[in-house]
Amino acid sequence: MTPAPDELHAYIERFAGVLTDTGFPRMPARVFVALMTAESGRLTAAELAETLQISPAAVSGAVRYLTQLQLVGRERDPGSRRDRYRVFDEVWREAMLQRDFVLSRWQSALTEGIRLLGEDSPASARLGESLHFFTFLRREMPALLERYYRERAELEAGGGLQPSQPGRTNPDS
Repeated sequence: MTPAPDELHAYIERFAGVLTDTGFPRMPARVFVALMTAESGRLTAAELAETLQISPAAVSGAVRYLTQLQLVGRERDPGSRRDRYRVFDEVWREAMLQRDFVLSRWQSALTEGIRLLGEDSPASARLGESLHFFTFLRREMPALLERYYRERAELEAGGGLQPSQPGRTNPDS
């Protein structure tokens, strides 16, 4: 089922609004959702600009932000000078793995703060609670991902989930 262009555009704006409400910059959110909802998961800068009714400069800035987060990649068709931007199949897994790196850095900073403030201070206790929470998340993430992939494989085997399309994973993972 292919939605009407105006229905798709309205959905893109709603979903981008949800991402924006949780701290995602507006233009990268719109570009990200446009790529996620594209049939192939790939669009050129011109296609993104047309779909979202934005300037090529806005597309460029949004794509730069999204590639830094490793949520999208850039590819070029052989013999073409036109870049295509694509969303990775396992984009949320990649985002979680990136978050693990961030959590690790936060843990280091919190540990340093606890040492600096002394273990018995109220400020140190607040930092310690955050450190405990991030340590818990990092410890549990591998098991959580394992359970997710097991469930996903069961759904795919039962026909309840479409398998990922080969060749659309993040080459940097």
